[in-house]
Amino acid sequence: MTEPVRVDIDALADEHAALAAAHPHGRSAHLVLHDGVLRQTVIALTAGSSLDEHNAPVAASLLVLRGRVSLTIAGRQQEVTAGELHGIPQERHGLLAHEDSVVLLTAVTN
Repeated sequence: MTEPVRVDIDALADEHAALAAAHPHGRSAHLVLHDGVLRQTVIALTAGSSLDEHNAPVAASLLVLRGRVSLTIAGRQQEVTAGELHGIPQERHGLLAHEDSVVLLTAVTN
């Protein structure tokens, strides 16, 4: 039997927040779990940084670990703060960090 994946999310958030702060585009990401169609990714963004609008996977959610972000969907912004979990609708969307932030993106792909 294979051991389940165990990850210290706080340590990973610290690491990628520091990497994002040092990166010219203010972003850093790490694929934490890839199991068949399931993917979980830690994404760190500095204040004012964003992920451009892109297509949605089959199913997804966003858990804000630190900071405050807006999920942008069809010209609307839905603010999500630390500790909040937000479902991502199946439409084009983007992400904007209002302050230094780290999120956990969970996605199911085809």
